[in-house]
Amino acid sequence: MEILSFGVQADEKPLIEKAFEGHHDVRCLDVFLTEDTAPIAAGYEIITVSVNANVGNRVLQTLAAGGTQMIATRSTGFNHIDLEVAERLGLTVARVSYYSPYSVAEFAWTLAMAVNRRIVRASNRTRDFDFRLEGLMGRDMRGRTVGVLGTGKIGEAFTRIAHGFGMNLLGWDVAQNPACVELGMKYVEKEQLFAESDVISLHVPLLPSTQHIINADALHSMKDDAILVNSSRGGLVDTEALVSELRKGRFTGVGLDVYEAEAGLFFFDKSIQGVEDDVLARLLTFPNVVVTSHQAYYTLDALGQIIETTVQNVLDYQAGRRSENVLVPAAPKA
Repeated sequence: MEILSFGVQADEKPLIEKAFEGHHDVRCLDVFLTEDTAPIAAGYEIITVSVNANVGNRVLQTLAAGGTQMIATRSTGFNHIDLEVAERLGLTVARVSYYSPYSVAEFAWTLAMAVNRRIVRASNRTRDFDFRLEGLMGRDMRGRTVGVLGTGKIGEAFTRIAHGFGMNLLGWDVAQNPACVELGMKYVEKEQLFAESDVISLHVPLLPSTQHIINADALHSMKDDAILVNSSRGGLVDTEALVSELRKGRFTGVGLDVYEAEAGLFFFDKSIQGVEDDVLARLLTFPNVVVTSHQAYYTLDALGQIIETTVQNVLDYQAGRRSENVLVPAAPKA
């Protein structure tokens, strides 16, 4: 059997091919799954997709009509897939429940320190042989307060790094993580976290309850010199409200690895035709903002785990096995 994989980056291709070796042939495409590309999957029982795929109603209808029966997303998040429609069509959907939390946690701190120490501005200057220090002053992290929204595996890894810096730890989540409490984290209401934190990092999933959890009110309540980092999901931040606050000269820095309207932009080369998204274009004009293209997970270690799990999901499906990675069909209720 040949597996079809959509949205495969050049660095990913040899890893995917090697992982499936001895099990199945795999056809890797650099195009993402969309309404326009879905017909390519005709005749393929199993496909894999990336986090930026569009697996909505029409795409699922096309896939099902073409004979696809199983979709394996190479991601932990699954808000890009309409699970209700998939279940109605009798499709199996599986995800990667776990991969290296350190990849995202370390990158979140990379963003935080990049804006804190003005790394991008400094690098651009030195390339022009401008070695002045004016405008490059940062702050020590030791003794300052970090607020972590979401203290699961990634949030815990982020907190451990903050603990290493010697920071005061505030957390917010639906349930406390004992490991974070042991590190000295104090769980508070998110409003208190926003008001007291010098660094705020987001590690919650994108759900209806967390959509725009960083809204105008939340931003207004933050310190003027706070650092905000989002390496989770773009929809957690109301970007227009963020731009409005940045225009007022607020915040030491903002580091974003995700953007709420990133579909069709991130993972593509838009350097020639430019970007029509006025909000993103305005965001990129602020010198205290660093935007990267959803690359926090993109380490050899994390990718290896993601791909290995994807292969196992395919093998489990063929063997009729169920695991915690299966999203559809939904597990029977107790």
